[in-house]
Amino acid sequence: MKEFTPAPDSASIVSVTDRVKPVALGMAVTSVHFLRDRAAFVGGEENVKFVDAQGEITTVAVHGGGILSTASDGKRIVMGGDDGKVVSLDAKGEVTLLATDPKRRWIDAVALHADGAFAWSAGKVATVKSGKNEEKSLEVPSTVGGLAFAPKGLRLAIAHYNGATLWFPNMEGSAEFLPWAGSHHAVTFSPDNKFLVTAMHEPALHGWRLADNRHMRMTGYPGRVRSMSWSAGGKGLATSGADTVIIWPFASKDGPMGKEPAMLAPLQARVSVVACHPKNDILACGYSDGTVLMVRLEDGAEILVRRNGTPPAAAIAWNAKGTLLAFADENGDGGLLEL
Repeated sequence: MKEFTPAPDSASIVSVTDRVKPVALGMAVTSVHFLRDRAAFVGGEENVKFVDAQGEITTVAVHGGGILSTASDGKRIVMGGDDGKVVSLDAKGEVTLLATDPKRRWIDAVALHADGAFAWSAGKVATVKSGKNEEKSLEVPSTVGGLAFAPKGLRLAIAHYNGATLWFPNMEGSAEFLPWAGSHHAVTFSPDNKFLVTAMHEPALHGWRLADNRHMRMTGYPGRVRSMSWSAGGKGLATSGADTVIIWPFASKDGPMGKEPAMLAPLQARVSVVACHPKNDILACGYSDGTVLMVRLEDGAEILVRRNGTPPAAAIAWNAKGTLLAFADENGDGGLLEL
């Protein structure tokens, strides 16, 4: 195993695992986001727990039941629940009700746009509310599996059964269907706006080159891909679902078509979550045996952040500066690492 040190200072001499500040959250965790420099651990039910650099925990109630979906832009977290509500949580811990489904259906997916617009889905219907408070909805052929805003322009990708739909909410008749047989769940645009990728119910990804809608098949996984993260600059897409981190190349105009992915950080456990560093070619990943690693993309060199022997890693995230890493397992035992 290759190893690297995060910085050539005296603090690096101390083991990274010894520098992790343990966090006992006492709840199942489904995701983690940073609002400024506070880690916000989202529970499966009702609550979000803020953890600051000193390890102090603050609990905020955000829903009246299960929290089903989250998205964040670093300033706020938008969440959907089985109470039919869409709420946001800001860095001050203030909760704002954004929308309520009139039929109180579950809010299965949410997405957040850089200009303040947000989207949510309930059943087959996706709804976008813009910064001007305009609300527009689109019904797709089947239950929505995932939502994502394009990095440029107000365009929403909607994943569903047998493909994905691209929609400009501010333009009439603008919905474009991208077909591919099967059930599509999480969806993401490449940072350069040239590709769209979905994670499928089967152990595979599917992609489209948006210039001509050419298909990109990304297969070979032993399990479903439940976590995806773009590298700094968008040259690679890191994914879970195997006993190594699979990174598909997107630097060329053809993306991964005709190319093999990189396979980093192999273990005798399956990768469950991935998070690429926001500025450098480094990623953090968690495994089904609780191991957490930092990995350098250039050569696969690794740093052990957390040893195995715990429940599966369930959430992992960097702050915007890339100086803090937060993670948690399915039981809510986590950690905060300052680099």
